[in-house]
Amino acid sequence: MNDLPLGLELALLVFLLMLSAFFAASETGLMTLNRYRLKTRAQQGDRGAKLAEKLLARPDRLIGLLLLGKNFSDNAATVVATLLSIELFGDDEAVLGLTTILLTIVMLVFSDAAPKTLAALYPERVGIPSAYINYPLQWLLTPVVYMVSLMSNGVLRALGVTKEDAVAHSLSAEELRTVVVEAGAMIPHRHQKMLLSILDLEHATVEDIMIPRNEIVGIDLTEPWETIHEVIVASSHTRLPVFHGSIDELKGVVHLRKLVRIAAQGQLNLENLMTLVREPYFIPSGTPLNQQLLNFQDRKRRIGFAVDEYGDIQGLVTLEDILEEVVGEFTSDPATRQKNVTLDHDGSALVTGNVHIRSLNRSLSWKLPTDGPKTVNGLVLEQLGDIPKSGRTIRVGDYEFEVIEVRSNAVKVARIRRIVAAVSEDS
Repeated sequence: MNDLPLGLELALLVFLLMLSAFFAASETGLMTLNRYRLKTRAQQGDRGAKLAEKLLARPDRLIGLLLLGKNFSDNAATVVATLLSIELFGDDEAVLGLTTILLTIVMLVFSDAAPKTLAALYPERVGIPSAYINYPLQWLLTPVVYMVSLMSNGVLRALGVTKEDAVAHSLSAEELRTVVVEAGAMIPHRHQKMLLSILDLEHATVEDIMIPRNEIVGIDLTEPWETIHEVIVASSHTRLPVFHGSIDELKGVVHLRKLVRIAAQGQLNLENLMTLVREPYFIPSGTPLNQQLLNFQDRKRRIGFAVDEYGDIQGLVTLEDILEEVVGEFTSDPATRQKNVTLDHDGSALVTGNVHIRSLNRSLSWKLPTDGPKTVNGLVLEQLGDIPKSGRTIRVGDYEFEVIEVRSNAVKVARIRRIVAAVSEDS
């Protein structure tokens, strides 16, 4: 090397420092790449992303390559710097020591800290382009990289660690929730709420959204045909339960579209109606909503009856009820909603006791507890442990409940106010 011109030796030293910086930046950039964004770019045909994916498929070999290149560059730079120092200042120990200190600082700043920080801030701008060099380099150095990887994996196995123990790059539901929340402007607010609602389906059950049995409207076969005909004509639903006397004697469900067809032919009577009744579909009341959505799809059904552990019918749930948990109310009758929940000018809400707490939380952006009773009436009764009288007031968290009307041992109407904590002067 002493035969090389001084300028060429300086250029070689700078090149080795830049090479060291490249491997340092490549390591940080490739290892901090967002795997899901990388996969998306690869699927869109980005060649750099495809090469980066191939490199990251074997992280042991990639790290072996990068560390091999980094150590080679650092050691070679040390040798060149030492020779340069001897040529310029002789073999004085103090000068050699000072050269070592200066080279360490230069390498720490320009070949480690700066490139790694840059790669950490912009992993895609650094990691993906570096794959164009690292991928063919890994192929060229396959024997050396393989040996390094083999020895390092042997050390890990001796310590009880194997590649199979590595955690797969998958997200839990809570981690996915965090990703959606932090997406910010990349996902419109309405779409963000829908995605979060989908994730919430596994935490809610059929019991949380079902129509209670005492509110199920259907065709009672014990009634006169004139009454049955009026129920059919006045119904706002497309499907009606058919029962004998009470919902416990359920016969099935009839689709009103089929009744319209035979009514147009002048053949609508009780006998023909019964030929169109489809057998009922029963659902355990504790079924998670995400599972029930799939069950509806598999069975090609849109309506089911929730039963408890004893097989008694507790309520009715429809496909639309589950979809409304995701996209909000879109099929419910506005007149019914206005009747069940009435907002006052002071911010309070006058609600009927049968309103579901989840529905209130969703429509008014409240945070009433949903891990206990499912309706306003149930929540008030649980908090009091007794049947209240009109005018009774209770507090549940940040909400005040005022009982307005009690009938048949149940809260029929209540006023709910959200309590805003007063801010002290010292705060």
